[in-house]
Amino acid sequence: MDRYVITGLGNIGLKYRNTRHNIGFMVIDELSDIFNIKVKKNHCLANVGEGIIKNHPVVLAKPRTYMNLSGQSIRALMDWYKSDISRLIVIYDDMDLPLGDVRIRYKGSGGTHNGMKSILNHLGTNQFIRIRIGIGRELNEDAVNYVLGRFPKQEKQIISQALDTAVKAITCILSEGIDIAMNKYNSKKDKGDV
Repeated sequence: MDRYVITGLGNIGLKYRNTRHNIGFMVIDELSDIFNIKVKKNHCLANVGEGIIKNHPVVLAKPRTYMNLSGQSIRALMDWYKSDISRLIVIYDDMDLPLGDVRIRYKGSGGTHNGMKSILNHLGTNQFIRIRIGIGRELNEDAVNYVLGRFPKQEKQIISQALDTAVKAITCILSEGIDIAMNKYNSKKDKGDV
């Protein structure tokens, strides 16, 4: 069975831990904890872990290339595991979505997100699953400072719920397919159980 490569985008190092730009890493950490998949091995320019989620073999990955070069690692992962591009799931932050909103899409542009631009460039296709998590935006604040900032206390509950929703969306994609996952999780309806 073709394995899914589930990649969260972020920047490595304590300096960037729990910043808005690292929300993709946070989702991978949640999956790691829930499904007991250790994401420790340094492989294909990423921290990776292999395991099973909803009866599907998966690779959980956090690229070590820093955000703007994420495509190097993801290209290496897809080549190494020989997974079909339809089995790639990329999770990342989106300033253009309201805080805590989760959106699943199959294909599309990278928008203004440099990590996604790198991935599209290295893969040469936009035909893969992406999960965007809204981090909101302060109109008067510099975009770089904003994404590299940490969530204030009053936003932590919203982000915790968004992480939970993202995990549920991923498990739904694996068990029921992307169309059902989009119908369930691209709205504010009840999110169900993992």
